[in-house]
Amino acid sequence: MPDIKAIQAELRASKIDGWLFYDHHHRDPIAGHILGLGNNGMATRRWFYFIPSRGEPRKLVHKIEQGALDSLTGRKLTYAGWEELRGQLHKLLSGSRKIAMQYSPENNIPYIGLVDAGTVELIRKLKKSVVTSADLVQKFEAAWTPEQLESHLEAGAIVDRITRAAFERAAALVREGHPITEVELQAWILERFHANGLTTAEPPIAAVQPNNGNPHYEPKPGTSRPIRAGDLLLLDIWAKCDRPGSVYYDITWVGYLGERVPEAYAKIFRIVREARNRAIEFVREAVAHGRTIHGWEVDRAAREIIRKAGYAKYFVHRTGHSIGQEVHGNGANMDSLETRDDRKIVPRTCFSIEPGIYLPEFGIRSEVNVYVGEREARVTGAIQEEILPVLG
Repeated sequence: MPDIKAIQAELRASKIDGWLFYDHHHRDPIAGHILGLGNNGMATRRWFYFIPSRGEPRKLVHKIEQGALDSLTGRKLTYAGWEELRGQLHKLLSGSRKIAMQYSPENNIPYIGLVDAGTVELIRKLKKSVVTSADLVQKFEAAWTPEQLESHLEAGAIVDRITRAAFERAAALVREGHPITEVELQAWILERFHANGLTTAEPPIAAVQPNNGNPHYEPKPGTSRPIRAGDLLLLDIWAKCDRPGSVYYDITWVGYLGERVPEAYAKIFRIVREARNRAIEFVREAVAHGRTIHGWEVDRAAREIIRKAGYAKYFVHRTGHSIGQEVHGNGANMDSLETRDDRKIVPRTCFSIEPGIYLPEFGIRSEVNVYVGEREARVTGAIQEEILPVLG
């Protein structure tokens, strides 16, 4: 069940008259999460759930799916035909003017822009002002409970250990003269997840050059490369505890299959490290001083370091993403490139900081997770300071 009183308090603080949830065929998972509905039950007809800033919530459901919102409190309205739907919507939203929906102006934040344009037009025809629910979603979907933070830290300790072990396994097999392939190392990591009570929706990434020059390279059977002496190995690993409500931990480290890291690799890593550290410090300082910052500003802090070093065109993705029960969560992303994410960085949320430089010959990324508390922001796991020489 959603915390109606907390939502109403936030609506009043934001000077919004109500939050309108809408779904059809489970198109809006955010609505399902916040309202506690999940993706269960039929949704072949449109339903609406309205939480006003004051007073009792109201719901509107189709007459052949009247039980769709019975788990939620509030007065029920029903409809059958489209004309009746519009009339009942008018009643549902009576007394309100400014309404939040899962809408993003110009679809600037696609994670939030889940309500179709026609439905937004319909609500506006009822003389309502539709505003984005982006910051409300952060508060009631992206913010972690203390238990979720603990699950993240627990998963992080295991993932950090498995990451180190994966580099060591690749190195041991090189020494033995039986190099493992990228996809074989990926499978080994997944086995270690299972043995340690972790799960992931998508497998981790193991990539050697030039494959690590592709930010979203995925090793596949039959085409993945062997990991040999002299290779630069990038491991992008994410997982969470295998129990309900757990949240992800997501990191990227790089290692060199040799005794001494070549300067070409070390130089790029130093630039990426500086960009990562600048973004971390920017967040830490802002949170410590109670200063409001937005996702795009964090991205800009990291990106400027890489731009000044002359590698701007090789940093082709945002600096970081929200982390939650899905590895890409519904909070603010650290992004001024793909979008201009103007959502605030709010307490009890977590996100990655992962700048990278991707050259035709090789790519390097360094990724950490940053958790924001009420007055402090912290990196939740180990921080890579140098490329690991794993045959030394």
